[in-house]
Amino acid sequence: MTLNKSKTINLMDLSIEETGELVAGLGEPRFRAAQIYKWVHQKGVSRFDEMTDLSLKLRERLQALTTPGSLEILTRQKSKDGTVKFLFGLADRETVESVFLPHDYGNSVCVSTQVGCRMGCGFCASTMGGLVRNLTPGEIYAQVTGIQNDTGKRVSSIVIMGSGEPMDNLDHVLKFITMITAASGLQIGARHITLSTCGVVPGIMKLAAFDLQITLSVSLHAPNDLLRDTMMPVNRKYPVRQLMEACREYISVTNRRVTFEYALIKGVNDSAGQAEELVRLLRGMLCHVNLIPLNRVDEREYRQSDRERVQNFREVLEGAGIPVTVRREKGADIDAACGQLRRRAVKEWRWPDGLL
Repeated sequence: MTLNKSKTINLMDLSIEETGELVAGLGEPRFRAAQIYKWVHQKGVSRFDEMTDLSLKLRERLQALTTPGSLEILTRQKSKDGTVKFLFGLADRETVESVFLPHDYGNSVCVSTQVGCRMGCGFCASTMGGLVRNLTPGEIYAQVTGIQNDTGKRVSSIVIMGSGEPMDNLDHVLKFITMITAASGLQIGARHITLSTCGVVPGIMKLAAFDLQITLSVSLHAPNDLLRDTMMPVNRKYPVRQLMEACREYISVTNRRVTFEYALIKGVNDSAGQAEELVRLLRGMLCHVNLIPLNRVDEREYRQSDRERVQNFREVLEGAGIPVTVRREKGADIDAACGQLRRRAVKEWRWPDGLL
């Protein structure tokens, strides 16, 4: 690795191999790379003086050229059910959201992959300000270590389903997955990682070629083009038939089932007829449907379906042999929808002097 003294290197962005190149460029023995990598990618330290097994001279050189890459927690919202939503500050004073979700079987973190989003889905708060920029692999990774350090609880699974479209930043997302599953990272198994997309077909095909053992989750939300076009602009470029073909190809290559997310919206996509249409679309596919009670966004007109409509929709799918669950609502008493906390912060919040 060529050292550029005019540009600060984010250590969290580097793979173990790249960290080794950095260390070699400093004239240090290679074993230092493993030490540095452990402090950054396993412990998520925020200061070089915490790296106590490194010499003072090396720490000073690292401080002059690099940053550990940890993120500043600007605010957090805690739900009565234990869910915690974090607003992280980035080095350029942009902000991004992440969510800690405690479960009986372990703790999950939902990470963001972009500041904002350009997909324009009609029920989402993340996309309302458009896309600002992609997150780096280290900025995605630091959300996990930041939450783990703040809560004091081990993260056992990751959902790449926060703000942004992961397929719109796929190279960085793939590097993040590679680093966090590695023995040198947090060693979170690929089968405990879910990646969600609104239906970017080329990204699905590219992901299939990597044959990872992660779970692909597709935000479907409508069983036909006519309705999906009005809700999700991506459908105009990659319509339902093309999306289903890509999902079937993904299943064929990876032998992994696809999860279809379906947010039930009152009077829009929650009728028994639409459930039957969804059955026809998915019949014979290795898949699972996750019905989601919609998180309300004040600026949007969509509202959550009544419980009876949710149950009726579920019964239609179950009756046809389609595996289905209704997602348990978590964090309903805080800014639960993706992008809500950041949007509120943009309107109301100012950076304290001295941060970052």
